[in-house]
Amino acid sequence: MRTEEILAAIGTGLWSWDSSAGTVSLDAEAARLLGLPAEPTVRPGAEVRPRFHPADWDEVDGVVNFAIAEDTVAEARLRVVDDGGTVLRTVRSRSKPVPVGPPAGPDEYVLMGTLEEVAHASDATAVRTPLTGDWRRSREAFLLDAGRALAEAASTEEVLRVAGSLSMPGFSPNGLAVFGVTGDRLSVIGHYGPGDGDAEPFTDMPLDTDHPAAEAARTGQAIYLSSPEEYRRRFPVTWPLDRPFERRSWAFLPLVASGRTMGAWMAGFRHSVAFSPDERSVLTTVARMLAQALTRAGAAETERALSMGLQRAMMPSLGPGIPGLSVAARYIPTGGGLQVGGDWYDMIQLPNGRIALVIGDVQGHDVRAAGLMGQLRIALRAYAAEGHRPDAVLSRASRFLAGLNDAYVPVEGEDELTAARFATCLYAEADPDTGNLDIARAGHPDPVVVSVDGTAAIRQTAGGLPLGIEKDTDYPTTQVLLEPGETIMLCTDGLIETGGHDMATGWTRLRPILEKPTEELEALADALVQAVHGPGSHYLTGPLVDRREDDIAVLVLRREGTRTRRQPGRRSAMIIAQAEPERVSAAREQVRALLHDWSDGEQVDSAVLMVSEMATNVLVHTDGDALLVAELTGERGERRLRVEVADASDELPHKRRPGEMASSGRGLMLMEMLADAWGVDPQGEGKCIWFELYESEDPAELRLAGTS
Repeated sequence: MRTEEILAAIGTGLWSWDSSAGTVSLDAEAARLLGLPAEPTVRPGAEVRPRFHPADWDEVDGVVNFAIAEDTVAEARLRVVDDGGTVLRTVRSRSKPVPVGPPAGPDEYVLMGTLEEVAHASDATAVRTPLTGDWRRSREAFLLDAGRALAEAASTEEVLRVAGSLSMPGFSPNGLAVFGVTGDRLSVIGHYGPGDGDAEPFTDMPLDTDHPAAEAARTGQAIYLSSPEEYRRRFPVTWPLDRPFERRSWAFLPLVASGRTMGAWMAGFRHSVAFSPDERSVLTTVARMLAQALTRAGAAETERALSMGLQRAMMPSLGPGIPGLSVAARYIPTGGGLQVGGDWYDMIQLPNGRIALVIGDVQGHDVRAAGLMGQLRIALRAYAAEGHRPDAVLSRASRFLAGLNDAYVPVEGEDELTAARFATCLYAEADPDTGNLDIARAGHPDPVVVSVDGTAAIRQTAGGLPLGIEKDTDYPTTQVLLEPGETIMLCTDGLIETGGHDMATGWTRLRPILEKPTEELEALADALVQAVHGPGSHYLTGPLVDRREDDIAVLVLRREGTRTRRQPGRRSAMIIAQAEPERVSAAREQVRALLHDWSDGEQVDSAVLMVSEMATNVLVHTDGDALLVAELTGERGERRLRVEVADASDELPHKRRPGEMASSGRGLMLMEMLADAWGVDPQGEGKCIWFELYESEDPAELRLAGTS
């Protein structure tokens, strides 16, 4: 059995109203319900529309417009009349308006749904009243929908749009206007009606004008005008301005929030409305919800404007261009409360001609975090301007923040542990001529270096405690060399950990963005933000997205220029100090990151093992530090890895024959077995031990050749 037959058996018909074509399609049951021959038909809309009671049709028009705006189902009860206006029956319509795409206009749609007869619809009272169906149920449903829509409106513009789409059950208006009070003036701030120029006569008028909207705003009392005669009698001066709109009834209600009248709301009707107690109750409830929504939206917009002003005041501009370097930065605030948090970045011109890049994160996302961020930023600028090195700048900043914590008086309900705040920070002093960066780090995420061939690797640097935890703390300095064309990214943990990620998975998410070829740093900074929050994210120059888990600060620096082919494709250098044996582990990870796309995984393991042996030997058998330099050159599949470890000792290593239980003495034996080439070169002061590995497109072939 077909669907149409099943629906017909239960007295339900199908219909489709195409507003763009002006036609109505009816199946046999729908045609019967509308008093037409019981057969499928397509009729002009102008022929079908008179089949409904005029008052009911006004209601349907508003319900459909509201359903389009809110993407919901339109439901209404309609009286079907014959050619003489006699009511034949009442039908319930449930339909889904589907907007017609371009090139159709914005008000064109296809209304598809069902019609079914209401059994008790022949009640005589239903014929004489414009309120069809179950009035109270329709009213409650309307108020719930209107309250939800107004509560979700986030801006004044959106509140006004929702207000313009309201369609009240049984007495839908054909014109709506919202008036706002500014000083002693009343003006239309939102208007919806059949004509674009309807609000022009009322755009600006004194509050003491003899107009019903002005009186409602002045007195705080609602005004109901059931007929043109009543309007003309009560407001003869302004009646000529409203007469051209050919309305029959008006309601003007004050918009009151927190005891303050902020304006008035007008609903105009083409048909006569008696404004019964139920109808007045609906209008009053809507006016209260509208006033509350406008107040919330206004407060949110004021807060956003304040936040944007604070952001612009507290976040620096990057200033004029720096010869030899390109810089881009982004700051994305958290979405809760005051949208200024503890993350910040800065760029400082130093007395020695270098540039200081600073990025940091003060604990918390509240006003105090923002205040501490501002104070700490100023202090860092002052210490940098005095000419201190990166380690001294961070040491002084830590002492400064610890002093602020000691002087802070906790507010009521705040304990001393939560009152004390710390901050992470990374301070880099860059030399535009050489590409040298001296980096000191206070509990902050390590930087990421992107080589010219697009490889992105975390550059592990020495670090100390976050600022403010101890007054006297040392911050070791790590030197990073940026080759021409290389990029370094500094960021706060919000960029990495947002979305439930940890440091490992967050880095995995960002790595493809950093390795994608990008000529412009601004585009790279945008792509990093969008990878976390999507294309709707905005910063400083745009509207704020309302929900964020954490602040985000990003600073991207690129050394300008292009390498020659003779220069290394990738290069990594680091110092392993006697006092920092844990740096051997960092050296292993650095080499592994350098070889992340090497074709033979066993060779990668061999390189890591040899680096560990070489660096450990320096720490064990000498009194000085080790300088490790790793370079990767050549085309992929035919590359060469050369690793050098230099120290200040003149004693050359020699092969040993360690016993079975010996814990050392195997370093040179391992290099002889695993390296394609190796050697020891005496230098002016000290020596350099090195090894080389050669990549093969066929790792199995390479291993076979090595055993032959």
